[in-house]
Amino acid sequence: MISQVPFEHGLILAGALFALGLIGVMVRRNIIFILLSIEVMLNASGLAFVVSGSRWGQPDGQIMFIFILAMAAAEVSVGLALVIRLYHLYQSLDADRASRMRG
Repeated sequence: MISQVPFEHGLILAGALFALGLIGVMVRRNIIFILLSIEVMLNASGLAFVVSGSRWGQPDGQIMFIFILAMAAAEVSVGLALVIRLYHLYQSLDADRASRMRG
């Protein structure tokens, strides 16, 4: 018989992943690493939804995770387009150079 992961352990893991992603967003200067950290944060929130849905025996957590995956795919497509544009403009992926960009 397969044993389930306790509810608290799943939420602790989700919180730790979210904290690591938040630290990555705040510390890194490379735009690609910032996007990867945002992906980690999105996956942590999806894990929290799935664990919570599993705790109460509802499929709502898995449905929310599908929405989070769709949002992550949209974020990747827009983010990579911005990364390519910034690299062509500044020949660097440093986030400080992007702050000088004018619209």
